[in-house]
Amino acid sequence: MRLLVASLVGLFWLLSLSAVSQSQPATEDYSGMYSFLREGEFIQITIEEKGNVSGFISRFGDTEKDKNTFLEQFFETGKLNGDHLTFTTKPVHARWFTFEGTIGRGEAKTDEEAGYYVIHGTLRRFETSAGNKTTEEETRTVEFKSFPRD
Repeated sequence: MRLLVASLVGLFWLLSLSAVSQSQPATEDYSGMYSFLREGEFIQITIEEKGNVSGFISRFGDTEKDKNTFLEQFFETGKLNGDHLTFTTKPVHARWFTFEGTIGRGEAKTDEEAGYYVIHGTLRRFETSAGNKTTEEETRTVEFKSFPRD
């Protein structure tokens, strides 16, 4: 009888350990810098509690007023739900971006190599005119690769 009770206690203990490890899967740390549209441009992403995402895009201006000026567009909103990533930037010079897509592992073997994580999705650029009319200037499918971590 003691052997049976000890076996049941041991089995219960093993099952509870298994349940704990299954309920707490390892999560990837996607925070870091990623390539953007052109050489020298990048996105900084920080994954926060409860799937909130903060960050910014550093890019070259592309209007006549800000051509080749380095601009930083901070995220107004950002969310990560599983591997689904969305963000919207604050406007700079009446332009802003929205993104919707996924983030996950890339082809690199270690995070010390470029492309260990990759962001895939749709990037949209909007502009608000002087008359407060918002237009979608561009929609494109994009892939942004993580920079190597030191």
